[in-house]
Amino acid sequence: MSKSLKRVAAALEAAGLTSEILEMPGETRTAEQAAAAAGCALDQIVKSIIFRGDETGHVVLFLTAGGNRVSAAKASKVAGQALGKADADLIRAETGFAIGGVAPVGHLTPIPSFLDPRLLEFDRVWGAAGTPRHIFPVDPNALLRVTGAELADFTE
Repeated sequence: MSKSLKRVAAALEAAGLTSEILEMPGETRTAEQAAAAAGCALDQIVKSIIFRGDETGHVVLFLTAGGNRVSAAKASKVAGQALGKADADLIRAETGFAIGGVAPVGHLTPIPSFLDPRLLEFDRVWGAAGTPRHIFPVDPNALLRVTGAELADFTE
């Protein structure tokens, strides 16, 4: 089991969630791939979109429904600072995950996070589990609690 996968499993367990992490036969790097693998609606996939805060230089995480796009202007307003592109090195350094497998939990450092209210319209959503082939199902309200994310409108 990879370090990233172990970190996600440990974070879920520490939060009291009994979610089973599933290894998919194909990649789940994109929301479309993950939805096909999970057999769920596209919007039931939790996309982890990461920006770099221009003031802080640190990452900011936006957890959004798979079919939604994050509005850079709305996201900046919600984050209280201008946001720019986070490169792969910064993402890995602060989350511990590579692009395509960034989980909503189990980050190396505490990360300011915001959650798309659309995700709360489902009984179950699916998040990346730290690799491009692993996902886990979770109640979106439990995900909100565990991530400490703030509900916010940041989509187009």
